[in-house]
Amino acid sequence: MLQTLSFANAQSKRWDTEEDGKRVAAKILECKRINTLDLSGNTLGIEASGPIAEALKKHPELKIAQWKDLFTTRLNTEIPVVLKSFTDAMIFAGTRLTVLDLSDNAIGPQAIHGLSAFLSSEACFSLKSLHLNNCGLGSAGITVAKCLTECHQKAVKAGKFFELEVFVAGRNRLENPGAKALAEAFSTLKSLVEVRMYQNGIKEAAQNY
Repeated sequence: MLQTLSFANAQSKRWDTEEDGKRVAAKILECKRINTLDLSGNTLGIEASGPIAEALKKHPELKIAQWKDLFTTRLNTEIPVVLKSFTDAMIFAGTRLTVLDLSDNAIGPQAIHGLSAFLSSEACFSLKSLHLNNCGLGSAGITVAKCLTECHQKAVKAGKFFELEVFVAGRNRLENPGAKALAEAFSTLKSLVEVRMYQNGIKEAAQNY
């Protein structure tokens, strides 16, 4: 039976060491099947992320990744390493997510490269809902737009569909360049039914784009 495994706001909120990661990984590996993995509200370091990433490789059936507010106090050099280890693990496993929520994490221009390969990969063909609220994207919003477009193109080439329906990216300082890039991506996808991009400094020129 599919299940939800939640570590949200865990009692031990700071995962620094490999041993910290092994304790989390052990719980993941105990589950035969996981539909939803919620790690929100903890703070995850590079050493701890390794065992968790290895555990993710054993769960290709994972559909919903709730990973909000996962990097409080972490350096912007740490975040992309952790993101890449997790997303590479899911690509390796053949995971096909439907929901990815990375809201309230500092995924700006310096960290987006830890996520970009995943967003443009086959692992996201099934993605229906992407939440990047309050991530400080800035110019990385352009990268996100490129990744979504590339994912669509790869899906078409493979005879499949990438039908993202919900995109949330409020409070990200996207401004006009990011808003225009995303508008072009949405036009290509033609599948969005809900878009929330409030408080982004988007001026009239981009609002009417």
